[in-house]
Amino acid sequence: MVKTARAEEVPFEKALEELEAVIAALESGKLPLEESLATYQRGAELLKLCESRLSAAQARVSVLEGEILKDLPPDT
Repeated sequence: MVKTARAEEVPFEKALEELEAVIAALESGKLPLEESLATYQRGAELLKLCESRLSAAQARVSVLEGEILKDLPPDT
């Protein structure tokens, strides 16, 4: 269940899909304790990534001036 790719390297859609799989695996109650902990940690990383990307997208949409969507400066 635990993937090796770093969360920030995963596209949003894949992160969301993997997060749903993590939730399903944890809800099944069939994982051993150590695997449950690793899976939970991966889920927390993916959740943080998804929330961050959604916030960034929301900020970009809210920067509308007139009818022009302006790009925000990249995060540093």
